[in-house]
Amino acid sequence: MVPDFPSLLHPPPVVTVVRLNGLIAAGGGMLRGGLNLAGQEGILKAAFAPRRLAAVALAVNSPGGSPVQSALLGARIRAHAEERHVPVLAFVEDVAASGGYWLAAAADEIFADASSIVGSIGVVSAGFGVHEAIARLGIERRLHTQGERKRMLDPFLPEKPEDVARLMALQADIHDAFKAWVRQRRGARLTADEATLFTGEVWTGRRAVALGLIDGLGDLRSVLRARFGEKVRLKPVGGRRGGWLRRRLGLDAGPADWLAAVEERLTWGRWGL
Repeated sequence: MVPDFPSLLHPPPVVTVVRLNGLIAAGGGMLRGGLNLAGQEGILKAAFAPRRLAAVALAVNSPGGSPVQSALLGARIRAHAEERHVPVLAFVEDVAASGGYWLAAAADEIFADASSIVGSIGVVSAGFGVHEAIARLGIERRLHTQGERKRMLDPFLPEKPEDVARLMALQADIHDAFKAWVRQRRGARLTADEATLFTGEVWTGRRAVALGLIDGLGDLRSVLRARFGEKVRLKPVGGRRGGWLRRRLGLDAGPADWLAAVEERLTWGRWGL
């Protein structure tokens, strides 16, 4: 067999592909399998390691989750990109909302399908108040704490205005960090005012282009082939962790894992997925 000398002398460019799929969470649950720095650290390191690396592509499909893990992942992506001087391109699939958009914004350019859901630059906290229900059932709540704020927003106690004010202050700090990240990453490309962009609203991919939240419409394969040539080598990095089938079937899962799975299902359901 005659060696293909042109290919040896001019090998095709390499683009590694990292899938950022699912709820962003610190992890720990068997069914949860959330995106977090601990789970993605090795994958990101491997994605930026190959020689002749032309770019790293992020395939993002996430409804959001932990703002801390979103920030940690976004910062780690930027650190690798700046160390290797390699461009990062994000491709939104069904949704990049809230923390999912935080991850996409770590890229130098963002692309999406025209019908993708993009945005939700805001902070949300949800819970239940069941103090009247347990009173009707004759249940006595027993809780002992040290520290006057340790009972803040206890669902078994009536909600206090001062507790809500404290929660809103915490949310405002997190929202400010999110807004600062978007300003830093998107800069002058943002074409709408902040009163429009930072309300927690979501848009389709087509509308997100007009707002400057993303750079264009297109899928991963088509955009990368147009950018780097028909012979570009797409190299997936990472994949499913061991024991996937057991997690999928719920084997060895406890009540906390099932609750985590319900939480994730509800989070995706918010976007009709």
